[in-house]
Amino acid sequence: MIALRSQREIAKLRAANLMVAQVLQLVKKSVAPGVTTAALDKIAEDEILKQGARPAFKGYAGFPATLCTSINHEIVHGIPSKKRKLKEGDIISIDVGVCLDGYYGDAALTVPVGIVGKASQHLLKVTEESLHIAIANAVVGEKLYTVSHSVQKHAEANGFSVVRDFVGHGIGTELHEPPQIPNYGKPGTGLTLKAGMVIAIEPMVNMGSYGVRVLDDGWTAVTIDHKRSAHFEHTIAITDDGPKILSQI
Repeated sequence: MIALRSQREIAKLRAANLMVAQVLQLVKKSVAPGVTTAALDKIAEDEILKQGARPAFKGYAGFPATLCTSINHEIVHGIPSKKRKLKEGDIISIDVGVCLDGYYGDAALTVPVGIVGKASQHLLKVTEESLHIAIANAVVGEKLYTVSHSVQKHAEANGFSVVRDFVGHGIGTELHEPPQIPNYGKPGTGLTLKAGMVIAIEPMVNMGSYGVRVLDDGWTAVTIDHKRSAHFEHTIAITDDGPKILSQI
């Protein structure tokens, strides 16, 4: 069953997602060659706890950290480590969730480490564009897979592929709620979007094949061809006045 949130609930979800946005910007400022992903994780966790919230990912199905930090060909769910130092030219996806007053926030972005090549710059640009195209399509009365297809269309038009093994999701009093939101699909199909739905849209776009595999740690998903991947995510509310991005400052 898909929840339709009241204005009071959306305000609570906005507070949680605003915190997510603030944490992401704080972590982003610390991304630099030589910094470990564990150091980024500590920055995020310290800030979340300081603000009176709880890291949503830590302990979720056994996940051991506050952030998911996924570098280069890692798509999602990378585990922060003291042994993993960022290098000039890397790209890193930073995904964070919080629980504040019983409501969840979730967002992600992918950032360059120092100076990156033009191909990686283009991948980041197109992936972020695909997120905003999808958000623009997320209006009352639209079909869900029209939103999904808009990600696929933009990514593939630029020579990239969209990951099919992982999807966006509803979000509210649980981190993951119905419906699932793939980044591909047949336009004009799927459920009809209604005012009050709150969803996390998260394009994951690969330079090469959309095939993935999960590493032996049980979490880190990587591209099967070792080509780079980017990931952007916003939590939005579907309203009668159009889509509202909850996870931006």
